Amino acid sequence: MLTYEEALDRVLGDVAVAGVERVDCALAVGRVLAAEVRSGANVPAFDRSTMDGYAVRSADLASAPCTLPVVGESAAGGAWPEALAEGTTMRIFTGAPLPEEADAVVMQEEVTRDGDRAHFTRAVKPGTSVHRAGSDLAEGAVVLPAGTRVTPFHVPALVGVEALRLSVARRPVVSIVLTGDELRDAGTPARRGKIVDVIGPGLSALVTACGGVARVEPTVLDDRDSVRATVRRALRGADLVLTVGGVSVGDRDVVRDSLEAEGVALDFWRVAIKPGKPLCLGRSRDGVRVLGLPGNPSSALLTFTLFGAPLVRALQGDRQPVAPRFEAALGRAITRAPGRKEFVRVRLDASTRPLPTVTPLDNQQSGAFTSFAWADALAELEADATSLPEGSPVRCLRLQDL
Repeated sequence: MLTYEEALDRVLGDVAVAGVERVDCALAVGRVLAAEVRSGANVPAFDRSTMDGYAVRSADLASAPCTLPVVGESAAGGAWPEALAEGTTMRIFTGAPLPEEADAVVMQEEVTRDGDRAHFTRAVKPGTSVHRAGSDLAEGAVVLPAGTRVTPFHVPALVGVEALRLSVARRPVVSIVLTGDELRDAGTPARRGKIVDVIGPGLSALVTACGGVARVEPTVLDDRDSVRATVRRALRGADLVLTVGGVSVGDRDVVRDSLEAEGVALDFWRVAIKPGKPLCLGRSRDGVRVLGLPGNPSSALLTFTLFGAPLVRALQGDRQPVAPRFEAALGRAITRAPGRKEFVRVRLDASTRPLPTVTPLDNQQSGAFTSFAWADALAELEADATSLPEGSPVRCLRLQDL
């Protein structure tokens, strides 16, 4: 049985970008860059003032206090200023181009103006209050590397270098196959022994949040022929197929057999984690990846969080497919049996110091989906841990970081 780390390496091994397309910059938020973006010019394009004041040649103020004649002005968006002659100063406003030969700006609060003459009380260093050309980005500099997931904060920089059309990874198509005689869709008539399918909508939402395109197949009964036909259909046009349930060893767990019958070669089918041990990874003859998730709601959501989400991100070329971990302190003691690494659903209190605090939710059963709705994070408990006192440090994964 593989460890969590071994299984994750297998899941992310040899993953290629699903495809590339061009989109407008305005539509790129949430997409992953398939090619780096470079600046085609210096940013800013010219030396400019960072405040209202007076442009000077710093050498002219070396013997300050001194008085210099004011020769014109430079305003943002106005006429381009003449070069500044030795022994003169120019009125300048925030964002305006610095006149040639000037190398500093003295803020207006430090200058006394008397008609067309300005009095300076002290010397100034070259570069004071000047935003140099190319100081943000030099021509040819990388603005964002390939593999960056575009955020709203990237948009000003992209527009600033006029990268208005971007090469981004195509959103991977993820087919979701659910099996179970006991399932019914929400909104259909309730029947004794039937339960509402919460996994399909949950996985669909997670796939979408990770940048994929979810394609949910109609729920199929635990019948080999029906499951095999659904698997065959799900593989067509997909980059990843998620199956839910039917990969264990029970008489009615028929998904594994159906996958193999459709030419899916299985890499592994058990992982030493809790919950979620019956997890399988495979690949079809056409290279479509298959991730078989356990059938219980929390187990399915958790294994997708740990393995499916990084895989969907990796299929987009994301440079950081695995969400970062952070350290927190346990809000209450945990006693557990050793053997498998366990991922515990916790509430996060980020206000505590020196570490944020995470408190396990009461119901950690694999069939309980409510604890995921109330959780902020997953606490990662090592396989050999048996007793963790209150305050113990634990590694955690924040769910919103998916």
